[in-house]
Amino acid sequence: MGSVDPIRTVEAVWRIESAKVIATVARMTGDLGLAEESAQDAFVLALESWPAEGVPANPGGWLTTTAKRKAIDQLRRQGVYEEKLRELALRPPPGPEPELLTLIFTACHPEVAVEGRLALTLRLLGGLTTAEIARAFLVPEPTVGQRVYRAKTALRKVPIELPPAEELPARLASVLEVIYLIFNEGYAATSGESWTRTDLCFEALRLARVLAALMPASSEAAGLQALLEIQSSRLAARVGPGGEPVLLADQDRSRWDRLLIRRGLEALARAESTGVLGPYGLQAAIAAVHARALTFADTDWARMADLYRLLAHVAPSPIVELNRAVAVGMAEGPEAGLAILDGLPLTGNPHLAAVRGDLLERAGRAEEARAAFREAAGLTRNAREKALYERRANPGSS
Repeated sequence: MGSVDPIRTVEAVWRIESAKVIATVARMTGDLGLAEESAQDAFVLALESWPAEGVPANPGGWLTTTAKRKAIDQLRRQGVYEEKLRELALRPPPGPEPELLTLIFTACHPEVAVEGRLALTLRLLGGLTTAEIARAFLVPEPTVGQRVYRAKTALRKVPIELPPAEELPARLASVLEVIYLIFNEGYAATSGESWTRTDLCFEALRLARVLAALMPASSEAAGLQALLEIQSSRLAARVGPGGEPVLLADQDRSRWDRLLIRRGLEALARAESTGVLGPYGLQAAIAAVHARALTFADTDWARMADLYRLLAHVAPSPIVELNRAVAVGMAEGPEAGLAILDGLPLTGNPHLAAVRGDLLERAGRAEEARAAFREAAGLTRNAREKALYERRANPGSS
């Protein structure tokens, strides 16, 4: 039997435990920046000591204890330890909620710009480095560093605690939005050479699972988990052997992950049992229509169109209308879908042009369809998506 590699063990423990360590120290000190710095110091010390002394029996507990000591040492060096103790003594005692839930809500605080929330959430809750986040979003590393710095600066005066009950729905919406945006960037990358970035998808799915487990009474937390489980089930089938996009109608459904679909349907059932479905629950119900269809031809497009009408009522947006046009176009004919597209305020959106091209093609208006796909190819910043639209604009070329 091979020996355990201490370095790899430290890295694995960090991925699993870092969010809990940061959350615990942040709760103790009331300082998110200090908590992350102390956790990083503990991680470095583990890299130095575990190879020589062996991996402790409780590695997560070791990191937490060490990080706490590092934080206290830092406060003492700054000469503010006694002041911090008095400040914490005046605070109301913490509630029974897990520190991790508090950290999620803090990282996604509306005081922070959306880009900062995304970066900070991946940094604090995903254990990703600045370089890893930069690679995932295809932006320069200094840009991510600035976003994290500005986020931490904005949070300096924000209490590290769960929001009061009257603010909880709005604050939860911010948390859900961050996880959803992380997933979407992985599911259909807006730029770059790859059609999907599965690392982002599965990081968002992990966060959605954590949130749903921490908030079992929330229909929308369960709804988001359901949506991401079902969408993730199709990741392997969405790309061909050369990395090219594979459209839904052409996907090999035997490659859909049935375990993820089952987990998604179970989460959807929990969402339905805890209350009326909100935007994420309705999107999960739409995804479930696809998941339950054995073939593309078996899809219940009429039900999907009805669900999109509900979604448009609950959370109206041009993107919802764009997707509704697809469902209506399949259920009632392409001209009905085209009628919905008319007047949508999505100028410059490649997906609007692509949907129009698809509906025009199905309506037998081939020349107009090719023009729409050419427009879509000129608008997208994703290389794989551009190649797909160019092929559809020139169906005779290889």
